[in-house]
Amino acid sequence: MSTADELLRKFNNVKTIPHVAIQLTRLISDPDSSMRDFESIIKMDPTLVLRLLKVVNSTYYGLRKKVDSISRAVVIIGTNNLRNMIATEALKDIFKAGSEEACFSRNRLWLHSAAVAVCGQMIAERIFSQNAEDVFLCGILHDIGMIVEDQTANTDFMAAVNAYTPGGEPITAFETAYVGTDHCMVGHLVARDWKLPPEVQEGIKNHHGLFEEITPSSMTGIIQMAEYLTAKMDFKALPDMQLRLSPPLVAHMRENIDEYKVLVKDLPTAMSSAKELYEMSEESA
Repeated sequence: MSTADELLRKFNNVKTIPHVAIQLTRLISDPDSSMRDFESIIKMDPTLVLRLLKVVNSTYYGLRKKVDSISRAVVIIGTNNLRNMIATEALKDIFKAGSEEACFSRNRLWLHSAAVAVCGQMIAERIFSQNAEDVFLCGILHDIGMIVEDQTANTDFMAAVNAYTPGGEPITAFETAYVGTDHCMVGHLVARDWKLPPEVQEGIKNHHGLFEEITPSSMTGIIQMAEYLTAKMDFKALPDMQLRLSPPLVAHMRENIDEYKVLVKDLPTAMSSAKELYEMSEESA
């Protein structure tokens, strides 16, 4: 068993992620699942029921008639958005709890992940005219491996974070040296365990990779650019973290610099909208 597999096993044994959330994310990936399947699982978690109904009845959807049926709410919100809401809700508590040190803060990591998710969604929709539900999910989850490391190998992970020097080797090199794996690989295994789309799995696995050939519109390309842009706005996973872009992404952004300038200008407003929908309040940031 690899180090990454072992950390995931320990993480799952702690049952940090609610069982209902894992069941639902796997169910969404099953083409044979029915609305009855969703309803039977969702109603097992009263908090999730309230959250789902609150979201679908929010101003974001602007419905004239109040929805009080689980199945109707799922139809309106859509299974991909339901999956993203479930993943976001399941992650909030574990991002809030745990390490709060100068070198690493789970709260800081949550705000970083949310910013990457929103920015990635904007890039997918505005620049490439793509459906962006999977991009948002990949953004929220792209650094989940750091949470797993922090929880299951805290001493080694903190040693890696403290050894990291901005401008030198990437954080993944220090994780490999001290932990025996890195958060990209661990996060990839989490996404695979949840049976998330292959593109999401690959985006998480490769978001720190530097590639001579990479398609800007790919999941990996979008997440890399989103992380780079949000870091420039000080939404960083680590306080002094410096990120590099794969050369084809640098060329793409230079060619479309005006569009990206507008996008960055609009990001704070988009973040505010996401806070209403996903309750990314300052307390959880």
